[in-house]
Amino acid sequence: MRAVIVDCAIYRDGRRTEGPSDFSDALDEARAAGDAFLWIGLHEPTEDEFEHVSEEFALHPLAVEDALKAHQRPKLEVYDDSLFVVLKPVVYEPKSDSVTTGELMVFIGDSFVVTVRHGEGAPLRAVRERLEAEPAVLRHGPTAVLYAISDAVVDHYIEVAAELQVDLEEMETTVFEPARRDAKNTAARIYTFKRQVLEFRRAAGPLAAPMSRLAGAGVPFVHDQAQPFFRDVSDHLTRANEQVEGLDRLLSDILSAHLAQMGVRQNDDMRKISAWAAMAAVPTMVAGVYGMNFEHMPELKQVWAYPATLLLMAGAVYGLFRLFKRRGWL
Repeated sequence: MRAVIVDCAIYRDGRRTEGPSDFSDALDEARAAGDAFLWIGLHEPTEDEFEHVSEEFALHPLAVEDALKAHQRPKLEVYDDSLFVVLKPVVYEPKSDSVTTGELMVFIGDSFVVTVRHGEGAPLRAVRERLEAEPAVLRHGPTAVLYAISDAVVDHYIEVAAELQVDLEEMETTVFEPARRDAKNTAARIYTFKRQVLEFRRAAGPLAAPMSRLAGAGVPFVHDQAQPFFRDVSDHLTRANEQVEGLDRLLSDILSAHLAQMGVRQNDDMRKISAWAAMAAVPTMVAGVYGMNFEHMPELKQVWAYPATLLLMAGAVYGLFRLFKRRGWL
């Protein structure tokens, strides 16, 4: 168990206190104190490792199954002895310009908070340090922990959305460059970017309903005084979702514009090919006529016939060239 327990501490009156090394004894001590709670953080526990925790904290089997298997949508579940919240933190990788998601499960009950983290995209260490530096907030118990975690995850959504907006503007500039010719690579970049935005939407979109529910009244294990704070988180989440939807719409518009550009370039190429083919057809026709070797042909015996024929072909080709150039085909 020590390998998966990231941190375990008792908080009394908003301050961290030393407690028993065994979390079972620590939970009993926190409940006996009345004004304290235990916060234990786990990282990717196995079924056997999490079994003792679930038994000690009386966690619901369905919630335990979701916490172990991961790959869950953001949601809020209320059980008899605990509240279960699933969040999906998002991480932006600047080197690869990619978006990855993790999973964070939060159990809240009588004098305890259990967090289960999957992946690296969970800002729990920073959240714990920030709360420990603000005893006035941490004094509100498990509700304060849930609020701080939700607020950190949603605020990071806005930061990632801003990073994606910068990447989108760079891609937009690249797509509309006049000399851009690597159309195949550009289409692949747009498609990859769109998949990243979709991954972002899967993390942020479904979280709107749980946050709205937490912002309302009547949620067990959540103080009514916390409603304004969760409403603030819900507002930030709405802004993040609007940014993501805007990114998705712009990507669709950029992809459509890129495809339209490809069509225009193909039409230009076809016109150029047709123009050159037409210019090549005139001398080919004249040479073909004089290559049929008939005895009686116009000017066949004249000395000036050969240069005159060449001059005729050159003049016809030059005339076609001027015509196509004036019409923008070349």
